[in-house]
Amino acid sequence: MNVFPEYEQYDGLGLAEMVRTKQVTPAELVEAAIQRLERHNPRLNAVVYSLYDQARTAAQGRLPDGPFRGVPFLLKDLIATVAGVPTGCGNRLLKNLPATHDSELVERFKAAGVIILGKTNTPEFGLVPYTEPEATGVTHNPWDLARSPGGSSGGSAAAVAARLVPLASGGDGGGSIRNPASCCGVFGLKPTRGRNPTGPDAGEIWRGFVVEHVLTRTVRDSAAMLDATAGADIGAPYPAPPPARPFLDEVTAGHSKLRIAFTSRPFLGQNVHDDCVQGLLSTVSLLRQLGHELIEDAPRIDAEPFAVAFLTVVAAECRADIEWAAGLAKHRPSLGDFETATYALGLLGQALSASDYANASRQLQVAAREIGRFSERYDVLLTPTLAQPPVLIGALQPSGSERLLLKLIGTLNAGWLLKSPKVLKPLAAKTFDYIPYTPIFNVTGQPAMSVPLHWNAAGLPIGMHFVGRFGDEATLFRLAGQLERARPWFDRAPPGLVY
Repeated sequence: MNVFPEYEQYDGLGLAEMVRTKQVTPAELVEAAIQRLERHNPRLNAVVYSLYDQARTAAQGRLPDGPFRGVPFLLKDLIATVAGVPTGCGNRLLKNLPATHDSELVERFKAAGVIILGKTNTPEFGLVPYTEPEATGVTHNPWDLARSPGGSSGGSAAAVAARLVPLASGGDGGGSIRNPASCCGVFGLKPTRGRNPTGPDAGEIWRGFVVEHVLTRTVRDSAAMLDATAGADIGAPYPAPPPARPFLDEVTAGHSKLRIAFTSRPFLGQNVHDDCVQGLLSTVSLLRQLGHELIEDAPRIDAEPFAVAFLTVVAAECRADIEWAAGLAKHRPSLGDFETATYALGLLGQALSASDYANASRQLQVAAREIGRFSERYDVLLTPTLAQPPVLIGALQPSGSERLLLKLIGTLNAGWLLKSPKVLKPLAAKTFDYIPYTPIFNVTGQPAMSVPLHWNAAGLPIGMHFVGRFGDEATLFRLAGQLERARPWFDRAPPGLVY
């Protein structure tokens, strides 16, 4: 029997309202979600840990009276920890090691009333923009199972797009909420640095690049969850500026004419697919119809030094993650416990000096100042989210020869070889050609969102990327609400999904 067949007709707040008015129970919502997970997850591999027994128990108990009371929810299997449940991070060593406590953000998710049904797939340590980890397998895009859902929050994006849950958590260190949101046709906002808590186990994550939030089918679910979770926790290195009013209020608020810069010029890559350019031009036309001022302009970014500095920081953080994971498992770091590319990147991080890391961080901070000055001239910056429509699974993986080289580097512990531009640049180019826009704003800490406004002739979603001033999620939520009303996407469902 199909429990609550209307389940996918509601967003998270809609389901919570059904619970509040006693039209459905949390237990019925949990069973409806489990039915859909059992039916569709074998094809998608979006969820890698099932917590059905705990979810059923929670649904029968006393739930917090939060805005999402009784709503099924999934957690990305990276950073977000749940007591007694592994946080596998896409890694072989960690996938069976249970966490000792809930992270602060998970506590706030629970206080919002959600019921956690499981954890979603992610690439190893969230390092790449596709979700194909060796430890837990490939996640498939529900719009086309041969294609990637993006990454690193690919499992969460695929689950939300497939209507398994109305919202799921994600983290974003280089675009990892926005990129999969684009690939899967859902809404994904990266909040301002410091908006959501990172404790109790971290202060800055990846030098402050990383922030967690959710992927959703509606703008209002994202806003309401940010209202529920935002705010500094104990010992936070810095708070984001407080909002003037709840973010949920912004979604339906009246709006003024915005000054919006737009560009299709890639900041870090070389080429942008015609479908993504067409999506941008269509969005520019829509925004003009809505009364906004659109100016073709872009911040000046010295791409190659920026990319090298970004990779320097990520490589150092990757090495720290390798040592941390090996320490938890009581192992010495070894090639056999990590994916070849991960281990090689970590060896590069080990080969770098402390001054390499400090100089890269300084260089990125100087670039962020320049971008901040540009942002003062506009309310919003618009680009495509990605440079391509969703790619085929495996398309972004290292080639056979690159794998052999990385394995040799790992076997020889020769991370210094990766410092050669002849080796590093070709490896980096494939990634930055795919994500030429999003990493910039992890460095600056500005809020940014991917909005599902375009589908190409093949029926694949292509997100549009909007960046706000630091601390100004309010403008983004107002604009997103307006776009959602002007060009609705809620009822656009991936093909072949039978509920």
